[in-house]
Amino acid sequence: MQSFITHSLTAPLFMPHGNCYLWKPGLVWLHLLSDGFIALAYASIPLTLIYFVYQRRNLPFSRIFLMFAAFIIACGTTHAMAIWTIWHPDYWLSGLVKAITALISVYTALELIPLMPKAFDVASAVELEAANKRLEAEIRERQQTEVALRRSQDEIQQKATLLEKALRDLQHAQAQLVHTEKMSSLGQLVAGLAHEINNPVNFIFGNLVHAKNYAQDLLKLISLYDKHYPQPVPEIQTTAEQMDLAFLRDDLPHLLESMEVGTKRIRQIVLSLRNFARMDQAEVKAVDLHEGLEGTLLILQNQLKAKPGYAEINIVKEYGDLPKVECYVGQLNQVFMNLLSNAIDALEESRTTDNGQNHPTIRIRTEAIAPNQVAIRIIDNGPGMTEKTQRQLFDPFFTTKPVGKGTGLGLSISYQIVVDKHQGQLNCRSAPGQGAEFAIAIPIQQHRQQQIPQPEVSLTA
Repeated sequence: MQSFITHSLTAPLFMPHGNCYLWKPGLVWLHLLSDGFIALAYASIPLTLIYFVYQRRNLPFSRIFLMFAAFIIACGTTHAMAIWTIWHPDYWLSGLVKAITALISVYTALELIPLMPKAFDVASAVELEAANKRLEAEIRERQQTEVALRRSQDEIQQKATLLEKALRDLQHAQAQLVHTEKMSSLGQLVAGLAHEINNPVNFIFGNLVHAKNYAQDLLKLISLYDKHYPQPVPEIQTTAEQMDLAFLRDDLPHLLESMEVGTKRIRQIVLSLRNFARMDQAEVKAVDLHEGLEGTLLILQNQLKAKPGYAEINIVKEYGDLPKVECYVGQLNQVFMNLLSNAIDALEESRTTDNGQNHPTIRIRTEAIAPNQVAIRIIDNGPGMTEKTQRQLFDPFFTTKPVGKGTGLGLSISYQIVVDKHQGQLNCRSAPGQGAEFAIAIPIQQHRQQQIPQPEVSLTA
């Protein structure tokens, strides 16, 4: 025993741990491999934990995972130091590593205690699966609700479209009803007025011929009296001077001729009124469009005349060689009336604002533009229209005229008559300060409309 203590005191203070294994190869290799594999395992586990935490940044309690990784790394380091101390007696370093490992392990354990209640609150896999199923059911329900809502919106949109179309149809029907009633009343009034005027005018016109003959006979008789009795009795002489017989003999034939011209004019107006009304021609009939234009101009003649403050409206007729056109005569005459009346109203406005600088003019141009199509253009040099006004021009009840002067039905009805009734076209071209041009295109024969495609009306003047 004394020798062992003496040897211990005289021996080196530190020696490699391999001395404890007596440097037996088997024993050394056993500890070396065991500690090496443990160190490698300890090194791989924290790396896996760190990678897991990095990929799942929203993971609850991620800090404790990192502390476990640090603890395992420290444990692996102690095993690595065990291998190192087999050949190197660095026991102070080995003890320091163990101390650090102890601190990390104690701190990790202390941190783990308050986390336990929170960990119990974390849902289990079964609860998560149930929650996922509930969430999936809610998602499906919401998706079904969205589909139902989308279908409902589509149905509402379809109903809104149908209601909008029904409203347009109702407006058109209302406009057509007003127009039909208006035209029926106007047609009956015009036809009745023309009939009532025609009878006395025919009576006067027919008797004018006899009146002229009677007057000529009487004047011839007076001439014979003058020839054979040049010296009448004083009473006859006095009466002849009082009535100015010489003037009467010269003026009476002119008076009768003027009466004849006036009655012819009245008969022409009556004929134009009858042609305009056409109450007995509700079916399609081949007519001369120029007659309708002339009749309309004759009815509007009073509005074309000069008025105080501005000159008369000049009418320029550029009639082409048109064949007879199959159409609803009365309705097409109404279109001419509406377009010409609007042109006159526009010129009335310009005549009060341009100080007489531009002579008001309406140009009427007709031409054949295709084998089965004719065009009628009504052009004025009035104030023109904006693009916004042109887009609304043919809408029912739209008008730019003051309240009480226009109903907003004329152009809408005209569009329906031309497009719907006659399968034609009605277009407008205008610009502020450039006047307006309305172009009508209708087929010559209505029954061929489906066989021959009609070209668009060119609005080039």
